[in-house]
Parts: sequence; C-alpha cells; structure tokens
Amino acid sequence: MIVRPITQADRSAWDALYADYAAFYEAAQTPQMRARVWEWIMDPDHEVDGLVADADGTLIGFAHIRPFARPLASTTGLFLDDLFVGETARGTGAAQALIEAVRQHAEDAGHTSVRWMTAHDNARARKVYDQVAAPIPFTTYDMSV
Repeated sequence: MIVRPITQADRSAWDALYADYAAFYEAAQTPQMRARVWEWIMDPDHEVDGLVADADGTLIGFAHIRPFARPLASTTGLFLDDLFVGETARGTGAAQALIEAVRQHAEDAGHTSVRWMTAHDNARARKVYDQVAAPIPFTTYDMSV
C-alpha cells in the first residue's frame, strides 16, 4: 500500500468511497455535491487537497486536507476534513498511513499542527486517533446560516 496525492484517474473509485463515507455519517449527499468537492480537489487554486491510500492499484481510503490560520499562535495548521478507509480495508494500517502522510505533508509545508474532529461515538476511529494525537479541551460548535 502507498499513500499518494489524488489524481484525475482516481475519480470513479474516490466517488464510490466518498459516497460510502457520507453513508457512514448518515449525511445527505448527492452526486452533484461529490462533483463539486472533486472539482475543488482537482483545482490547484482551491484550498482543498486530497491524498489516497492505494493498494496495488485499488483505492482503499482517502484524506481531504486544507490549511487554516492559527492567529493566536501566529502559525498555520493543516485541517484533516475527511478521513475514510473502505470497510474491507479497515485494520490494514491504511488509516495510520494516511494520517502519517498528512502529518508529513503538514511538516513539509511548514504547518505547526494537524487538526481534525470525529464523532464522539466513532470508537474504532478514535482508537487509531488516540495512538497518534491528543484530543484538545475544546468543544466544537456549528451554526447554520
């Protein structure tokens, strides 16, 4: 397995994985929404970027990332918006490999942290996350507009 930047050739496999990710979180998502995110990822001028876990030519997972400003620290960080490994590839180390690749990407770009969030009841993912990072003592809020 390798982790590499996402490419145009990954579109179909990524789409299927991203649909599974949305279903996992019971998020309403349409093909048009996935197409918009794909356009963001493929646009070198857009902030969203992507990495994929590739096992012998088969996409088994992805990570969507974007930089963010950390004004209080006067630095930048890398936000890991989405991390997903297909059900058949869970337990293979793909999640850890994706997280390490994100960490390396952040370090190479001069960011000082990688930040992400997950559902409180996502126990399987949190077991992985607890091995590589520490939860921060803040609560996340989301205001609809």
